[in-house]
Amino acid sequence: MRFKRLIGAAALAFTALAAALPAQAADYKSEYKLSIVVGTNFPWGQGAVIWSDLVRERTNGRINIKVYPGTSLVQGDQTREFTAIRQGVIDMAIGSTINWSPQVKELNLFSLPFLMPDYPAIDALTQGKVGEELFGILSKKGVVPLAWGENGYRQLSNSAREVKTPEDVKGMKLRVVGSPLYIDIYTALGANPTQMSWADAQPALASGAVDGQENPLSIYAGAKLYDVGQKYLSLWNYVADPLIFVVNKDVWDSWSPEDQKIVREAAVEAGRQEIVIARKGVTSTDDSLLKEIEGHGVKVTVLSPEQIGAFAKATQPVFDKWAKQIGPDLVQQAQADIAKR
Repeated sequence: MRFKRLIGAAALAFTALAAALPAQAADYKSEYKLSIVVGTNFPWGQGAVIWSDLVRERTNGRINIKVYPGTSLVQGDQTREFTAIRQGVIDMAIGSTINWSPQVKELNLFSLPFLMPDYPAIDALTQGKVGEELFGILSKKGVVPLAWGENGYRQLSNSAREVKTPEDVKGMKLRVVGSPLYIDIYTALGANPTQMSWADAQPALASGAVDGQENPLSIYAGAKLYDVGQKYLSLWNYVADPLIFVVNKDVWDSWSPEDQKIVREAAVEAGRQEIVIARKGVTSTDDSLLKEIEGHGVKVTVLSPEQIGAFAKATQPVFDKWAKQIGPDLVQQAQADIAKR
């Protein structure tokens, strides 16, 4: 009888202990898949590693995240990533606003040509009312947005000639990302834009199938595009690409409130660190990355405000067309916040 009482007491104690645990590991996956487009050597990828490490450490391994670079979970198709997250094929992601814009039209805001002239302008949007509104929109689409990161301003490189005016771009075959807005921008400039994945872009540049591409400097330098003929680089800050840390809604709901808090705080911390990494070497106070790029025989051209104005004028019809599709109220809010920065 005493033995049965001891067994019963032990069972009650175990039940109480299990209820007190922050999460029951048996209900969690052994691995959570985190998708990114690029490798972990890029700032974007470094942010993913930071996030996964922080979560693993702070949950004592209850939430074990594995980073899958190269959008490998969707066979490299960047524009399918957001749909795969909603469907649960991907558990988590740090995604590009550009790549997700086909499914979330409002994210095209950041690709409106020449909307954001400087880093404070980007921050005014992501950290203000616009950022909150975009997170609200994403929350209704099967994902839980947690934090902002940054891929950076997209600059133009090519193998043909120095670009200082819209006339210089005419006739160029340029690789662009999978968004129709980019087709419109470069068509307006008289170029021949071609959409292709990043995995296909580098061989195309090396073979001369395309003349140039547009990407943040961290991508340009990290991928060593100067070794595939991209010897002309124009800095014009025409669009930027914020990143968003998200978790699939069902995955999020499977975690305890304590673990949700840990994952969210880790995402915010990783996002802040990633933005610092992404901006390193490409600011007015630190141009070390630019110096490194020039050291590889690259002609770096920094466009003046007047030169940028000529490109902005040429693409204004594209801006106006897409502002209507994105939502005039959201665009006006963005313009007001930038003006007050």
